[in-house]
Amino acid sequence: MTDRTLAATRLLDSVDGDAALPAAADIVVIGAGIVGVAAAYALAKAGHSVALVEKGVVAGEQSSRNWGWCRLLNRDEREIPLMQHSHELWDRLPGEIGADLGFRRNGLVYVTKDPQQLASWQGWADMARAYQVPLRMIDGAEAKRLTPGNEQDWIGGVVSPRDGRAEPAMAAPALAKAARAQGATLHQNCAVRGLDITGGRLSGVFTEKGLIRCNAAILAGGAWASMFLRRHGADMPQSSVHSTVFATTPAKQVSPGGLFTPDFILTPRLDGGYIVAARARGRLELTPAGIRYARQFLPSLRKNWKMVELRLGRSFFEGPDAWHGAWSFDRPTVFERIRVLDPKPKTSIVEPALREIVATYPELAGIRAARIWAGWIDSTPDAVPVISPVEAVPGLVVAAGFSGHGFGIGLGAGRLAADLATGAPPVVDAAPFALKRFFDGSPIRSPSGI
Repeated sequence: MTDRTLAATRLLDSVDGDAALPAAADIVVIGAGIVGVAAAYALAKAGHSVALVEKGVVAGEQSSRNWGWCRLLNRDEREIPLMQHSHELWDRLPGEIGADLGFRRNGLVYVTKDPQQLASWQGWADMARAYQVPLRMIDGAEAKRLTPGNEQDWIGGVVSPRDGRAEPAMAAPALAKAARAQGATLHQNCAVRGLDITGGRLSGVFTEKGLIRCNAAILAGGAWASMFLRRHGADMPQSSVHSTVFATTPAKQVSPGGLFTPDFILTPRLDGGYIVAARARGRLELTPAGIRYARQFLPSLRKNWKMVELRLGRSFFEGPDAWHGAWSFDRPTVFERIRVLDPKPKTSIVEPALREIVATYPELAGIRAARIWAGWIDSTPDAVPVISPVEAVPGLVVAAGFSGHGFGIGLGAGRLAADLATGAPPVVDAAPFALKRFFDGSPIRSPSGI
């Protein structure tokens, strides 16, 4: 395989936008990833006027760069009710909007050779019984039966038959089109530079194409959220981890759903290939934001030290974790300079991952990488997202920090953000996602999932 092929970008469905910027809207949604488009759809369907504004293109960043998993299995306990609602939306929305999101409930299978890992999964399963999560622990014989054709000696695992996966390149674009059909306007390649504040409350959103007056806004800005909030006097501990994923050529389907092994993770795609996540170390770069929030992230870093590679890189000087100061709203900003956060992938992971896959499944000999890409996973100290009003900026709701598992929960997260922005009864209890948990003296809880 040539370097040129390896560097090919992933495919992403395109979405038409609206040329004219509205003078006003009830709510402006900043960021058109899966959470932003889900919020825009929920708001427009409820009859609110909505402007969905994106500095690049719909799903251009992490919402199209993930594994596609839509799982309850091994989620933090605080996320389970929201993920259960998200599953309802993944089931319902395709029929409601008349579009395929690529969602299939084909299950997830986790297998291992590590007794300690198996025990941790058992502990999670014991906790999840209170939420009626459908799963079962399996022994080595059943693990072997559920992974036919493999050459490994698993000691056991866990199966989640009702979990599923969707197509990252399809889901957010399809929902963005549905939001427009409900009356929302969509503005791509239109960076939001900042917020207009009148009388201590949000009254508008400054974009590169003009001001949109509004009563409220939702910041679904992914890795950019913390930097944006700091410009407006609000704090949110957030750090980004570089991660590489690749898609393969079509191959025999050895698992109908997602497969987690100690060495690689496979997700079947509708085109007959797989999304592959290698069990390689993520890259955590030293940045001004990382230094600022080091105290909050230290417990998580200690726990996951063997899973990350710490280094100094370009993100110290540019991107969402760099220092940008108090930029002006009437001149071009970093949001225009970096329309799409598109880090260079770590191509060295590909061949070792393919060798591990073929060693486990000899019948996959000849499988190749078709496309490779990287993304910045925006994380919080407890690996649970922030979906919360921002007390320092009345009228603003933030929905970010999904810590590498926001795609599956994104539909419910967008709905919850919409409820908080309008004052509607929240679809689930929003307290676990409150921004203030990082500043009210509460101890930072370790995640109860992965």
